[in-house]
Amino acid sequence: MTSTSVAIVDYGMGNLRSVAQAVLHAAQGLPVSVAVTSQPQAVRDAARLILPGQGAMGDCMAALRASGLQEAVLQAAASKPLLGICVGMQMLLEHSAEGHTAAGTPGLALLPGEVLKFDFAGRRAPDGSAYKVPQMGWNRVRPCTHSGVRHTLWEGVRNPPAPGESGAAGAEEADGGEPWFYFVHSYYACCARAEDVAGQTEYGGLRFASAIARGNLFATQFHPEKSAEQGLRLFRNFLRWNP
Repeated sequence: MTSTSVAIVDYGMGNLRSVAQAVLHAAQGLPVSVAVTSQPQAVRDAARLILPGQGAMGDCMAALRASGLQEAVLQAAASKPLLGICVGMQMLLEHSAEGHTAAGTPGLALLPGEVLKFDFAGRRAPDGSAYKVPQMGWNRVRPCTHSGVRHTLWEGVRNPPAPGESGAAGAEEADGGEPWFYFVHSYYACCARAEDVAGQTEYGGLRFASAIARGNLFATQFHPEKSAEQGLRLFRNFLRWNP
């Protein structure tokens, strides 16, 4: 059986080791080869692409350009399945308010939209405390339905059953639940088209796009590699996805 190659893009700004370990774990039993690479030709040759990112958007975009990988990523993203993670998701949009100047930072413009900073001035949590920025920790994701269908990558993604949970409860969670994922971010995506929002999360009274998708592109603000079984399932779905 022919192996499918997956390139995890190494431009110096991603949580590469954790992502690679999680993808390898999710790939068990599948005809998939996984490689972390900083070589443009390897990115072009790969059948699937994972674009991690952490830190500041301006630094990530500058590092991607300096690495010589930006053009290869754009070429691959034109037709191959691509999964963006955290800042790797934000980079797919047109612009971010985060940057070294007030003008912010241009993105790859693969999807229309912008990245904005959380602003919770004057807002308080129910217990009276201030909402913290960055959002750091576990939060629920509500998979979106468009034309009656959820994105393929949500298939079977659910929270692990609690002790004593019945199979019926697990089935209900798999079909329509809001699984928990791990977040670390101060900026959030605002898509120009509602149909590009694949998942939503609420924080500080604000509902934002925590997963975006169009065509062969899918990306998450949360970290699947830090999100236990539900994150591994999402990775496995990506490895088998044929958009």
